[in-house]
Amino acid sequence: MIYLLTVALELCVSPVECRQQYRNCLLLAYQSFGIVFGELSTSPLYVYRSTLSGHLQKYQTQDTIYGSFSLIFWTFTLFSLFKYAVILLSADDNNEGGIFALYSLLSRHAKFSLPPNYQAADEELSAYIGQGRNINKLPSFKFKRILDKHKKSRTTLLLIVLFGAGMVMVIGALAPPITVLSSVKGLQVHDKQLNEGQLVFLACAVLLGLFILQHRGNNWVSFLFAPIVIVWVLTIAIVGIYNIISWNPMIFKALSPYYAFKFFKETGKDGWISLGGIFLCSRGAEAMFADLGYWTKKSIRVAFFGVIYPCLVLQYMGQAAFLSKNFSAVPTSFFSSVPDALFWPVFIMAILAAIVSSQAVFSATFSIVKQCHALGCFPRVKIVSKPRWICGQINIPEINWILMILTLAVTVGFRDTMHIGNAYGLAGVCVTFVTTILTFLVFIFVRKTGVMLALSFFLFFGLIELAFLSSTFARAHHGGWISLILGLVYLTLMYVWHYGTRRKYLYEVQNKVSMKWIITLGPSLGIVRIPGIGLIYSELDTGVPAMFTHFMTNLSAFYQVGVFVCTKTIAVPHISPKERYLVGRIGPKPYQLYRCIIRYGYNDVPKYEEDFEDEIVMSIAEFIQLESESPGNFQNSLDGRLAVVKSANGFGTRFVVSDSVSSGQNSGSSPQISLRSSKSATLQRLQESYQQEFPECGKRWHARFELPVTNSDSPNIKKELLELLEAKDAGVAHIIGHSHVKARKHSSHLKKFVVNVVYSFLRENCRAPAVVLNIPHLCLIEVGMNYHI
Repeated sequence: MIYLLTVALELCVSPVECRQQYRNCLLLAYQSFGIVFGELSTSPLYVYRSTLSGHLQKYQTQDTIYGSFSLIFWTFTLFSLFKYAVILLSADDNNEGGIFALYSLLSRHAKFSLPPNYQAADEELSAYIGQGRNINKLPSFKFKRILDKHKKSRTTLLLIVLFGAGMVMVIGALAPPITVLSSVKGLQVHDKQLNEGQLVFLACAVLLGLFILQHRGNNWVSFLFAPIVIVWVLTIAIVGIYNIISWNPMIFKALSPYYAFKFFKETGKDGWISLGGIFLCSRGAEAMFADLGYWTKKSIRVAFFGVIYPCLVLQYMGQAAFLSKNFSAVPTSFFSSVPDALFWPVFIMAILAAIVSSQAVFSATFSIVKQCHALGCFPRVKIVSKPRWICGQINIPEINWILMILTLAVTVGFRDTMHIGNAYGLAGVCVTFVTTILTFLVFIFVRKTGVMLALSFFLFFGLIELAFLSSTFARAHHGGWISLILGLVYLTLMYVWHYGTRRKYLYEVQNKVSMKWIITLGPSLGIVRIPGIGLIYSELDTGVPAMFTHFMTNLSAFYQVGVFVCTKTIAVPHISPKERYLVGRIGPKPYQLYRCIIRYGYNDVPKYEEDFEDEIVMSIAEFIQLESESPGNFQNSLDGRLAVVKSANGFGTRFVVSDSVSSGQNSGSSPQISLRSSKSATLQRLQESYQQEFPECGKRWHARFELPVTNSDSPNIKKELLELLEAKDAGVAHIIGHSHVKARKHSSHLKKFVVNVVYSFLRENCRAPAVVLNIPHLCLIEVGMNYHI
């Protein structure tokens, strides 16, 4: 309340410019209701049922209800309000939140787990620069040196992060069933004759419809999300106030923590086991931190403090007032507490709120999978992001159908929200505890917080979460086992993929070709150079991959221009398009070999569209110009210095783009130097037939560059640019490795099983690299390679 009063006072006394900022803040707060608070706002549907079921049914006293509400209130206040809304929103990574945001902070500031293809140039990114870079000067540096001595600590940290990410995916399979099933079970209050089979069928129909519509995006209904959640929380708050006045106005006494203590004194072990159900009241609170990138801290806090927190507290209090006089109504506590006159409006709003909540959970699951995939911890999947969708929305078809199978299986298999609630609570506590561990490390190594203050945070929240965690494990045999099994499966798959990918990269590093050997081959590389550009994809950011020599050995020919393309993810949320391309030269100019490193943040969605080749060609042209302006900076080594090309003011002005290869006239007012195609008439006719048969390659072949006559570059630069244009006009081929990974002969049986069976199975059944890179089949050349790791 104090925070809201402060914001309101600033809005009244601020100048016009500041008032506009506050209006924007209120607009963002309004928009955040539909995504950030969808899951949190539907928790009253099942919290009391999950808490008071089981052994607590024999404690049908008013003190039990008072104690339950007291625990719910303080759990909701401590975790949702203090931990997430106050503390964690201040531990952001460039206004991004979530488990991987904390992990990236540790990776780049404390140097805990740098990616294998890390470069010093990555630290020059604007998003990379931040507080905590001088880690050696921190008082906690001694603590870090202790951890650095034990290399396994990095693996342990990664396993903790992957376990937390896996549990987020588990929540994606559990939250929609419990929310939708709890909402449709309200029909039993109105019609006692409905059986569970009918309700499960209705819940499955709602979930199935949600999954089917995922590929279309939710932009066409997203404008309804915020109003639905706002009307929903205001409605349940009104219902709560009605129950307080009608049934038990003295329920306010239960706000005292004394009743929580009395609850445990009376119920003993049974009360401790019920903690897993109580923790469900704060489920969804981590969305305030995980979805921070799409909104601002102030807007989320305004929405939470101003609407969500008071409305949910009133609803929980109202349910407790009703149950204190009607303990037998626990199985349908929420809908039983709704007045008859409001039943149908509340029921419809509950269904709509459950749909919004489920959509928010799906989006969170897609986001965490994308982040795991970006950091090399998840098999290759297709990430779909369309321009007409709302900002940041993605869809992953493979994960969508896996979630559909899991949610339907959970709904049909359990049928009861109590068992699903046990599994949901266990997964939620695990995610919260992992977040506490990472936040503790961030406070020590990044935020320059004192060790004692950070340790106090960890002990306070960590010990409480361990109590909740022990309670959820005690109920693991009543549904919680599904969370453990799914979580371990996700963890195993992600770590095996990370292990195999990292070992494969280290094998490439050890077997890369010496640049001195490449130089001894001469400008022709000892083979025939044919017209065109060859894009060689490799994870190496230095040196020449062994795949290149394997290609030349078998074909004895290569393209006029060779570009080694490396696409990698940096431990930052987003990278500006101006800083994305790093371009350099390999060997002397006559070799016409270049290196292009394309960098993305873990929250960026790579888009390999038709203009991807054009971007690379323009980047090389810009590098040629930069190299001519300061030649001394690019002649220090055989594998030359890389330059950030898009930050130059003249980027994109070296060439004039023509929309069609066959156009013989200039599209602009100034004369241009046109290039005659190097293809024979037979090849040109064959190309045209391919264009008709495979339209997806048409745009790549039609795109063409021309060099303006007015260009003031030197003759040598002009000649190199013209040679680049000739190669582009001849065509672009994408060369990618078709690798077979096997464990070495003398490896242990465990390693052979992991690499030869599990990792190979994942590689064979995930998306092919060419599909992820969106390379047309006719432009693709695959080079077979064997890796013994």
